[in-house]
Amino acid sequence: MTEEIAAHDSYLRSVEAVLEAVEDDGIVLDRTVFYPRGGGQPGDTGWIRWSGGQVGVTDTVRRRGRVLHVFEGRPPSPGTEVVAEIDWERRYLLMRTHTALHSLSAIIWRDFDAKVTGGNMEPGTARMDFELEGISVEFGQQVEDRLNEELGAGLPVEILFLPRDEALADPDLIRTKVNLLPDFIDPIRVVHIVGLDKQADGGTHVGSTTEVGTVRVVKTESKGKANKRIRIEVT
Repeated sequence: MTEEIAAHDSYLRSVEAVLEAVEDDGIVLDRTVFYPRGGGQPGDTGWIRWSGGQVGVTDTVRRRGRVLHVFEGRPPSPGTEVVAEIDWERRYLLMRTHTALHSLSAIIWRDFDAKVTGGNMEPGTARMDFELEGISVEFGQQVEDRLNEELGAGLPVEILFLPRDEALADPDLIRTKVNLLPDFIDPIRVVHIVGLDKQADGGTHVGSTTEVGTVRVVKTESKGKANKRIRIEVT
């Protein structure tokens, strides 16, 4: 099993590792700072370097229970000591975007009692769908104002690991319409925006809401009865 450092430290940009295997769909390392895509967050990109060469990492995925670094180029042989380095600017923008989404879902949950029905993000842009009866441009502006007020408060963002039974006993931890947590996950990783939000989540986040910056609600859409979409942009 690859040691996944991003689950504990989203700010570490590179790590020394040993290349364990080269498969058709990716490189396996004994430890990595790369985040494998999931939960709406894209996988990290970057580089794997060693004495005498490097390959680019174009995506990071989880398959067959393994973290695979999708690569371009010619990798070294298994057993080689390497340095795994993420594209930090892209990762950091994803961290800011992800924390913005959690804050958005918290406000919709708190103020409008609506669960998340779907979502996706790219660096700096994202969309989230909610179980709402109606939506309007005015609603979007109201949400934008409340969101930026909370982000500007400088709320700490903490990572917790809770026993599964304890986590699932808290109804606020599962904000999606359907519980997407596989039965085998224990403990459950929780992202806690202190004073605003606490959600089960495996992705990367900033350490304070002030790092997110300003968020714009760029579009509101109806995607069917009781399914409304909010698109945001991090600036």
